[in-house]
Amino acid sequence: MTSIDLNADLGEGFGRWRLTDDEQLLSVVTSANVACGFHAGDAVTMRRVCELAAERGVRIGAQVSYRDLAGFGRRAMDVPPAELAAEVAYQIGALEVFARAAGARVAYVKPHGALYNRVVRDEEQAAAVVEGVLLADAALPVLGLPGSRLLELAGKAGLPSVTEAFADRAYTGEGTLVPRGLEGAVITDPVAVLERSVRLARSGTVVSHRGEVVGVQARSLCLHGDTPGAVELARQVRGRLEAVGVRVEAFA
Repeated sequence: MTSIDLNADLGEGFGRWRLTDDEQLLSVVTSANVACGFHAGDAVTMRRVCELAAERGVRIGAQVSYRDLAGFGRRAMDVPPAELAAEVAYQIGALEVFARAAGARVAYVKPHGALYNRVVRDEEQAAAVVEGVLLADAALPVLGLPGSRLLELAGKAGLPSVTEAFADRAYTGEGTLVPRGLEGAVITDPVAVLERSVRLARSGTVVSHRGEVVGVQARSLCLHGDTPGAVELARQVRGRLEAVGVRVEAFA
């Protein structure tokens, strides 16, 4: 039987402001990418999400990013490699405190936003992220885009590398994500998201924004928690996957 992990970005609030419906999403997904305070999230939110995830048996992942609260981690930044490595380790360590307190552990690391896209091709920044993960825990899996420099360097460093696909993002013909600033980059049609989810899980392919069939072999499928109707869409995706014989389970 085919199996796939279902992950979502959670804990993306700050203070009194909440963006994601963490409690409801944690009843659907198998892995939670928890914001670690640099693009969103704060100590109280991180603790709460870790407790909820541990209660439900959902794996806790550190979603590390550039230090960019104002831009939600989606603005391009040039951070010196040594600084970036230290900040990645710092974010993982902060989340680990709350994961352990909840009786769990940080199970993997995933970059967010601009950092995620940067380390697809930028070897220097990718190497800095890998260094940061190694500083925190030399056994942590790294979640990223298939064919990225990040996963290549993580594998060379001995870190488990896990490929990821996006059910609600448009792809280029090269298998990368269409930049968010372009029209159609985020797919909001629930029917299209469901069809893409099944196709990615069963055949490892996706249709690009120009109509090309692109190979995207992935062990984990991401749904963004900050999109309208995210909880209901996540439920539908999981239900459809299971209905066609795909087992939904955590990779870590």
